[in-house]
Amino acid sequence: MKRLCLLFLIIFPLYLFAQTTITPELLWKIGRVNGIGISKDKQYIIYSVAMPDVEQNKSTSKTYRIPVNGSVAEIIINADTLLANNHISADGKWKISDSDVKIMNVYGSDFHPELTKSNVQIYNGLDYRHWDTWEDGKFSHIFLSEMNDTTKKDLMAGQPYDCPQKPFGGDEDYTFNPDGKHVVYVTKQKQGTDYAISTNTDLFEYNIETGETKNLTEDNKGYDLNPSYNKKGELAWLSQKRDGYEADKQDLIVSNGKRKMNLTASHDEINVESFKWSDDDRSIFFVAPKDGTLQLFEVNYPGLTKMAVAVKQITNGDFDVSGIVGQKNNMLFVTRTDFNHAQEIYAVNIIDGSMKQFTHVNDSTYSHLVMISWQKKYVTTTDNKQMVVWVVYPPNFDSTKKYPTLLYCQGGPQAALTQFYSFRWNFQLIASNGYVVVAPCRRGMPGFGTQWNEAVSKDWGGQVLKDYLSAIDAVSKEPYVDTSKRGCVGASFGGFSVFALAGMHNHRFKTFLSHDGVFDFRSMYSTTDELWFENWEKGGAYWELNNTVAQRSLSQSPSNFVQNWDTPIMIVQGGKDYRVPIEQGQGAFQAAQLRGIKSRFLFLPDENHWVLKPQDALVWQHEFFKWLDETLK
Repeated sequence: MKRLCLLFLIIFPLYLFAQTTITPELLWKIGRVNGIGISKDKQYIIYSVAMPDVEQNKSTSKTYRIPVNGSVAEIIINADTLLANNHISADGKWKISDSDVKIMNVYGSDFHPELTKSNVQIYNGLDYRHWDTWEDGKFSHIFLSEMNDTTKKDLMAGQPYDCPQKPFGGDEDYTFNPDGKHVVYVTKQKQGTDYAISTNTDLFEYNIETGETKNLTEDNKGYDLNPSYNKKGELAWLSQKRDGYEADKQDLIVSNGKRKMNLTASHDEINVESFKWSDDDRSIFFVAPKDGTLQLFEVNYPGLTKMAVAVKQITNGDFDVSGIVGQKNNMLFVTRTDFNHAQEIYAVNIIDGSMKQFTHVNDSTYSHLVMISWQKKYVTTTDNKQMVVWVVYPPNFDSTKKYPTLLYCQGGPQAALTQFYSFRWNFQLIASNGYVVVAPCRRGMPGFGTQWNEAVSKDWGGQVLKDYLSAIDAVSKEPYVDTSKRGCVGASFGGFSVFALAGMHNHRFKTFLSHDGVFDFRSMYSTTDELWFENWEKGGAYWELNNTVAQRSLSQSPSNFVQNWDTPIMIVQGGKDYRVPIEQGQGAFQAAQLRGIKSRFLFLPDENHWVLKPQDALVWQHEFFKWLDETLK
């Protein structure tokens, strides 16, 4: 009996702490950390953790505070009282908020009140649906009110424009000037068809004393976003120059009321994603893509002095700095991810760039997992450029063995492929199922200069497809790649890439999987919600027969090459995806079926361009690996 007890004591800890690989179920138990800010007294970091609840098919969130010295976190319900609030004027007299207002008639009963049971929608222009919702005639407006007064003034009264911007804008789209006399907000003063073909948002300043509103960025025709004041009343924001180009180089602009300065214009490779003023107002910290990662930078703000603008890279490594939370002295608190780890908060020493993990929400989960590994390779493209390619290896990788290998095609097309941690395209999960993943930073990605970033536009079927093939061909020379078991997967532009490569891969791949991919350029132009995207990326409309750029783009549509399809393909489509609408997935599946090709259609009627509901996501993951098991292993 004693021997049995001793044996149990020896085995039990090994069983309890046994190493395992990540599964879809484990992935959907990982807490999703979001850094909210630093408390007004600089004593606490405030953050939230969203926990997926598969049974309830939703996520629940709790808010925490943790002392900046890194001791024990505690749940709080009063986060707003701890944080500086740029929606309350500095003198405490005014507050601003946003709310929807009915401006436009849309429904049958709006026009015919007596027909209350009608189910009709009537539109006289485009932008009748956007992202995953149909236009209902309501617009988000900014309201000003005195503290403790229920009377609110609509600063955009009667205007058919939105602030915050839909679908992704939030309360970062409006702010008080520290003088307490002005409100600045973001909106696009366009509606209908004009809205659908333009990206021209502007910053508008409302004068509380006079009631006047003026456009602060009227001279700029592209995006102007994320207004943020320092304590001296100097305004910073993100700006793109060209109307209609949603992936234009995004620069950091500052105005002191007398002149504007572009702090990043002279750095061709810098494309700013987010930023935060330093505590001393002398510089701005920002996040930007760099060589296949997201890194933290600092740029000084010289004001009206003759001091030169200087940009400094603070962090460096195989990880993403995904956001900036707050600063205390020489420590900057940021969020960070890599292919093995979901987002957590880290403390960065802004002097030397050293980092220390600050929150540990998912440590217990990761402590039982066998981690994956990766390598950053440089592959020579067909035009003799050096391209970064991430190669991700399964746990306990053995280079003497053969592995099935997947070419991963990133979306965008101008979205950086960095050390992200996705809950759909999760490289840790894919590699842990025994696959080598090849993920190229092909043409069209920021972080490698403007020319590289823009090379994909108006040439989707050109060099970018050659880049994909250069990546898979180079890695396939490695002895661990089983060239008889290669697949190609991707979503959005990556889904387009899958459709396109299916017609030209010359037997490289044994299987394909495309999620919300663009299949037919004509129907895409006729049904997508964001025509500015199509006009820029394709160079114009398909009926412009004398437009050589548009006609060349049209000739590159994957639907033109279905006759060359000869490989199993799985097609996934969101029913509420209005950017790449359902006709794209249907057309591709119907073509594959009529060609007699083994194919599968996974339809997600309640999902948009992403997969957000836990149970839908788990079905997606299981069907993804089921397809690969059937067609690749």
